[in-house]
Amino acid sequence: MSKIILITGASSGFGKAIAEKFAAGGWNLILTARRKEKLAAVAENLEKQFGVKILSLVFDVQNKESVFENLGNLPAEWQAVDLLVNNAGLALGRDSFLDANLEDWETMIDTNVKGLLYASKAVLPYLIKQEGHIINIGSTAGKEVYKDGNVYCATKHAVDVITKAQRIDLLPYHIKVTAIHPGAVETEFSLVRFKGDASKAAAVYEGYTPLQPADIAETAWYVANLPKHVCINDIVMTCLAQGNSTMIHKD
Repeated sequence: MSKIILITGASSGFGKAIAEKFAAGGWNLILTARRKEKLAAVAENLEKQFGVKILSLVFDVQNKESVFENLGNLPAEWQAVDLLVNNAGLALGRDSFLDANLEDWETMIDTNVKGLLYASKAVLPYLIKQEGHIINIGSTAGKEVYKDGNVYCATKHAVDVITKAQRIDLLPYHIKVTAIHPGAVETEFSLVRFKGDASKAAAVYEGYTPLQPADIAETAWYVANLPKHVCINDIVMTCLAQGNSTMIHKD
């Protein structure tokens, strides 16, 4: 019987790459995202390519009611969730604490922290029955603080702490909890952060070879397919050129 993975933010970036990797491995997928057309395209492609079953759910993890309506009431045939990947997240702006936009702060908190909490809470009853696994996608920004990172760093520190708390609280239910903290990865991340400024976004990845979404997917696949008694708690991963969140050697 095929396992089931549920991925939030699955229409692009890490989420899409993780969906591709697990579909190739024969897992059935529950994919969620805000962008209906992009999500439908991902699902259609994976169904054709790998012959797996896919349930697509369109909603925003910021919306508590939508999260629980969709994830708390999965069809019976989709309730045996083996793995939840809390991937939905974003950075908005690279501004000082003084100049930062309050709406940007709220969106990051509502998505990166509250959205992760909502999805975890809604899916937990299914995971308990399966003795499943949670993978939370964090960031090197959750391990240190950098200039003009303020609230984004705070939200990713929260992901780190929530992951540790989940691991402790869910021990009696034999649920694995893993955090993957990537450094610079070439995705839409910077384009979103700089609000569509393509030149600023491109500059982030110039002069070195950043991680790719497939690298994160490979790591997620590895930790999800270890023996039952083995749990990888925490992974910080960067490209070779990156020393920490702000130090990158460019040729």
